[in-house]
Amino acid sequence: MNAVFEELTVGQDIGSRSIGVTRQDLVKYAGASGDFNPIHWNEAFATGVELPGVIAHGMFTMGAAVQLVTDWAGDPAAVVDYQTRFTKPVLVTDTTGSSDPGAVFDVSGTIGALDADARTARVDLAVVFDGQKVLMKAQALVKLP
Repeated sequence: MNAVFEELTVGQDIGSRSIGVTRQDLVKYAGASGDFNPIHWNEAFATGVELPGVIAHGMFTMGAAVQLVTDWAGDPAAVVDYQTRFTKPVLVTDTTGSSDPGAVFDVSGTIGALDADARTARVDLAVVFDGQKVLMKAQALVKLP
């Protein structure tokens, strides 16, 4: 979809989706990002540092969540700012040998503010895992033609 500024209203829903995550996704992300911290792939290490298990990279979660906005805008370059606060980890269980994800988190977006002069829309994201928000104040600023 290509968002049209004149058709937007504050409070408008831009959509939602569920995002499945596997341990393999985390290993691929580690390779792409260079973040090989064992809390993101090694169960014994993660529990040894008092985590409940392997957790997704915060930036992985943040990046997967903003995909909702880029798909809605129709152009990834339209996202000119994106900020959040990390509040809870996404725990990814080991499902090796299965096609099931080790975690599923839900993302939904609404228009939080509009600036007609700048032709920008602030999209507020709700990112929830296991009934709890994992990102707070997740906001993407989108510049529209």
